[in-house]
Amino acid sequence: MDAAAAMPDAAADPAARTPMPGLLALLREDVDSVLARDPAARGRLEVLFTYPGLHAVMIHRFAHGLWRRRLRFMARLLAFLGRLFTNVDIHPGATIGRRFFVDHGAGVVIGETAEIGDDVTLYQGVTLGGTSLSKGKRHPTLEDGVLVGAGAKILGANRVGKGARVGANSVVIGDVPPGMTVVGIPGRIVLPDDARRPRVGGIDLDHHLMPDPVGKALACMLERITDLEDKLAQVAPHLLTDDAGASAALLAHGDDADHLCGDPCDRGCIGRATLPL
Repeated sequence: MDAAAAMPDAAADPAARTPMPGLLALLREDVDSVLARDPAARGRLEVLFTYPGLHAVMIHRFAHGLWRRRLRFMARLLAFLGRLFTNVDIHPGATIGRRFFVDHGAGVVIGETAEIGDDVTLYQGVTLGGTSLSKGKRHPTLEDGVLVGAGAKILGANRVGKGARVGANSVVIGDVPPGMTVVGIPGRIVLPDDARRPRVGGIDLDHHLMPDPVGKALACMLERITDLEDKLAQVAPHLLTDDAGASAALLAHGDDADHLCGDPCDRGCIGRATLPL
């Protein structure tokens, strides 16, 4: 089986990609990607025989080759057997790039028209699902270097940009710009914290280091409420004496909410810094 049949060009920009290596070279890269990204992996032999996520990827590469040769029933049968063996459901029509790592594997679902670039990492329970009955493109596209945390769902023909991260148990129903982080249900784009994100081979594996936009918004609200209560406490005596000028001055003082929350609210609070997906 040649490389073109085993794995066509993947997400992002197929025309710009270098030719794919042979099938054995692809599988060798898959094994090496596990060793690079999983500190529990102690050697190639262990990875080859004990990692169901790797087994699922290997089976998919063969099944996808059959799919491209229009041996659709054989491809679906092989994919079905792979699901029974690995608990990973990858449709043979899905396009998957090089060095694809499925950690743990349990419960991962990848739909027919999904496109996955190079150096992508998925954790257990991830779903790349469709949202329509159309026979055309209906599953997500993940560009190079994307990381998707455990239990996350990416639904519909959306694009997750290069190097983006999706937090555990998030639900993404829209496009994600390159390099950004998405958390929550529905997923919201938050600013990445690049200063504290070490990378392995250019891939950010610290999917637990996620911002908390809801917590930030609540903190802003609580600080704002406290600030307003303090102002009202100062205004009350002047209201009793009908000193309207002093009351207005106290209410106007410090009315800029950007001094709250530690950082300016237009950079840190959920109302302005995040975009619903």
